[in-house]
Amino acid sequence: MEAIILAGGLGTRLRSVVSKVPKCMAPISGEPFLKYLLHYLSGFDISKVVISVGYLKDIIIDWTSDNAADYPFEIDFAIEDEPLGTGGGIALAMSKTSGNEIIVINGDTFFNVDLDRFSKGCNTGDCETVIALKPMEEFTRYGNVLMENGVQSGKGRIAEFREKEYCIKGLINGGIYMLRKDSGIFDGLPEKFSFETEILKPETAAGKTYGFINDNYFIDIGIPSDYERAQKELPELKKIMDIADADYPGYDTLLLDRDGVINRLRPGDYVKSWSEFEFMPGIKDAMAVFSGKFENIFIVTNQRGVGRGLMSENDLLEIHGKMLSEITNHGGRIDGIYYCTATGMNDPMRKPNTGMFSLLQKEHPEVKKERTLMIGDSQSDMEFAKNCGISGIKL
Repeated sequence: MEAIILAGGLGTRLRSVVSKVPKCMAPISGEPFLKYLLHYLSGFDISKVVISVGYLKDIIIDWTSDNAADYPFEIDFAIEDEPLGTGGGIALAMSKTSGNEIIVINGDTFFNVDLDRFSKGCNTGDCETVIALKPMEEFTRYGNVLMENGVQSGKGRIAEFREKEYCIKGLINGGIYMLRKDSGIFDGLPEKFSFETEILKPETAAGKTYGFINDNYFIDIGIPSDYERAQKELPELKKIMDIADADYPGYDTLLLDRDGVINRLRPGDYVKSWSEFEFMPGIKDAMAVFSGKFENIFIVTNQRGVGRGLMSENDLLEIHGKMLSEITNHGGRIDGIYYCTATGMNDPMRKPNTGMFSLLQKEHPEVKKERTLMIGDSQSDMEFAKNCGISGIKL
């Protein structure tokens, strides 16, 4: 595959917090946002990336040139001497590619789409454009994308793009496209034009635009509030996905801590109800990846909030039931949950003691310690792994 990153925008909505660099170079936990995009693209079989640049282009070109050796693909630039609009920027960058089917991503959004699957999303003769669509609830910032026949899962033909308005539940344009050069969609257009107006609207009216629905992690750093949220979430997502994407030869069983791995910790408190449960960014994506790599996946978790009377065991079971449902609906799985509600550190079931693993092995004799991997977020989890004689990764 070849890919284009659109990074020529002026970033006017972000100027109040990022004014001296283009949007794609906005620092996220000390690293430019572009680094997260290039790292993401590195996970797929991509031979070349063309970065479309304009505003403050030298900052992008200089940083990328200095770091190009870190990536497994060739990097080139399409330089806009003057703003060409979203369509003109894509068309210029397309002239730098040699293949037929080109992935295009926005330089200010991160959407954790499986590009290998996405690239196969245009398998009908009338399909000329595929768009990655993100399900979202209660939004006004984005337009709503309607699928033909009301399709709300999988993929299908797009019927209409609605203007921005309050929407309780719908699909948004996630900013990832696949375009076919042989379709001729840019033929006859001026050098400067809008991709949305001149391409998407007429292509959709002609039934040639398809949607690929994906509920993986998504963030748009184009406004200050989401840029601030990205400071915490993108580094967390990178850590989780780096672990999920690694190879684990010789391991067939995965153990996971819950709080701090599956869901976000509540400082000084416990997750006492489903309304307080917040999935870690990308963990549902990671669970779908883990499901293809491990024969057995279990959660082992201390839940002292029950023992302290701050919540009931039924509350805990309700949380776990809804958590399992969301992970399953996302393509992942959990084969069992082991938990300890005891408050005393000497209780044999409480991590870092080995009681939960002993019980797990008794109920699942196929689980062998030499083929078991533990992922946790605390030193206690690593001590648990050591005490059980299994390998451990601290997130």
